[in-house]
Amino acid sequence: MIEAELKARVHAPDAVMRALDNRAAARVEVYQDTYYDDPAGGLEKRDQELRVRTVNGADGRRTVLTFKDAAVDRASGSKPEHETRVEDPQAVHALLRGLGYVPVIAFEKQCRNYDFEAHGRQMLATLVRVPEIDGTFLEVETIVDEVDLAAALDAIRGVLAEIGIDSEEDLTRDTYTSAVRARRSP
Repeated sequence: MIEAELKARVHAPDAVMRALDNRAAARVEVYQDTYYDDPAGGLEKRDQELRVRTVNGADGRRTVLTFKDAAVDRASGSKPEHETRVEDPQAVHALLRGLGYVPVIAFEKQCRNYDFEAHGRQMLATLVRVPEIDGTFLEVETIVDEVDLAAALDAIRGVLAEIGIDSEEDLTRDTYTSAVRARRSP
């Protein structure tokens, strides 16, 4: 399955948050993300991602292991995604290191998640702040198969417009990993 997703810079976070609050109840969570790669950076070179994410929220703590394959749509960066829940995060970190992967970057994301239906699709909208980088971002995604990707992205654009993000110039393919790396470099 493909995570059809668009990410935008948010210039009026309070207004966007109010619009999303009118659609669904917010789930406030903090993500602790650790990205892995092989020592030669092979996953990054192939536009792939391997991540262990621990989510802390009102419902407790959960950890997921995620693999994202190379983007199937260059304009949006939408990627096939495979994710599974992890019972023992320390064992998964040890397993990945044992397989030769190394942690390349770890950081925190402060998220306000909204699950809702729009345009006939289940959507997840996430307002994101990464303490190490400037700005607020909004990710809107839905899971589809590849033949439905274009229609799904159109539906996501519709949601963005409905909550006040209607400029293509606000969309970004910049990654949090790149922004955090740039911020940390001397």
